[in-house]
Amino acid sequence: MIAKVQRLVFLFMLMAVVLLQACSSSGGERKADHESSAASTKSSTREDSKAANDTAASGEAAHTDEAAAAEEPTVKTENLDSSKEVEMDGASDEPRSNGNEPNAGILTAGEWDDNMEWTRWNDLMQSREGGEYMPYWKFHDFRRLEVRVTGAGKPVADAVVTLSRGNGQNGWTARTNASGTAYLFPYLFVEQGGSAKYSLKVTAGQQRKQFENVELKQGRVMEIKMDEATKPSDLVDLMLVVDTTGSMSDELHYLEAELKDVVTRVAKDNQNQLDLRISPNFYRDIYDDYTVKPYPFTRNVDEAVRQIADQEAFGGGDFPEAVEEAVEDAIDNHEWSQEALARLLFLVMDAPPHHEKSVVEQMQRLTERAAEEGIRIIPVASSGVDIATEHLMRYMAVATGGTYIFLTDHSGVGNGHLKPAVGEYEVLPLNDLLVNIINRYCRAA
Repeated sequence: MIAKVQRLVFLFMLMAVVLLQACSSSGGERKADHESSAASTKSSTREDSKAANDTAASGEAAHTDEAAAAEEPTVKTENLDSSKEVEMDGASDEPRSNGNEPNAGILTAGEWDDNMEWTRWNDLMQSREGGEYMPYWKFHDFRRLEVRVTGAGKPVADAVVTLSRGNGQNGWTARTNASGTAYLFPYLFVEQGGSAKYSLKVTAGQQRKQFENVELKQGRVMEIKMDEATKPSDLVDLMLVVDTTGSMSDELHYLEAELKDVVTRVAKDNQNQLDLRISPNFYRDIYDDYTVKPYPFTRNVDEAVRQIADQEAFGGGDFPEAVEEAVEDAIDNHEWSQEALARLLFLVMDAPPHHEKSVVEQMQRLTERAAEEGIRIIPVASSGVDIATEHLMRYMAVATGGTYIFLTDHSGVGNGHLKPAVGEYEVLPLNDLLVNIINRYCRAA
């Protein structure tokens, strides 16, 4: 009897071991399948994107602990034409105006200017999310001095504003926009910024003003009055830098239609007022058939439109792309106007640069140089952008006096789009929004 009981016990133990092994194997397969699926699908939520792309490895949720960052943005869509929304069940469902050309006005987007929402921006930078991604991209300290320059009561555009320390070391140089405003960030790339007093010099044509012992205080605005009004330039440099790797294929043809419409409309709206120069540029990754495909500035709008229309999405492969090479070529290898009412660089992307020490330092240098030259970097976030990439794009926009544009899901085109960490914004057709932004940068507020 005892032997029989022992055999039964042994049999049950053996069955238990087999069952446990089967469960373990099944669970491992499910986990592997889930990880494979997560790796091949880019998330449209901030929480999922952070989990899939947690390169800084903090292990904490992105927007659940800080009030300013945690709020869901309020979205206004009253001005959208619902007849233009697209059902993306397949390539054959794409709306076409003629042949293979999509209609303009399909893509939808929102805008957020962090320099105009400075309290909210500081709240985001002081949140866990900001504490994670600022050191990741090595943008350390967003203490800012806002300078407004007027002459005879009118805004002075393109004035050079420089903060420097007592030892002559340059702190930051920027140029005023059409409204006469410049933003300076002398501690942006200083890991241990501390505090210092600066010299401030403003140059507008032949006029100069200089101030000593200038301190950076939170929310400070310096009002500088030049002796005379200055005549603003009528030159406007408009540059497009567009990612054309394979991951952009879901939206590139639509973007081409939007950009061609924007270039044509801006040129038509301002033909008797502004001297508009346009430079379309395209980039992929370092091992593709081309890394950067640049075109010089031209006043020939039809030529610029043809250059945009000729592009196809191809290449890439990994997530990061050669963003740094494209931005370097855009800033250093093009003949930007020495004097201009506005210099705008629209950076259309869905992936970050390669996260390497030399690349991060390169992005810092390019951001600072763009600010110095008065080039406003205006990123356009496409589907696939993750939280880390959004932060870099907004850092560059803030530091150069640009604004942040993000495509939304309202059009039904492309893969899911990351929900931005912003407040209430209006959703507009992308082409209308871009035209509004360009016109705004060309006019005094």
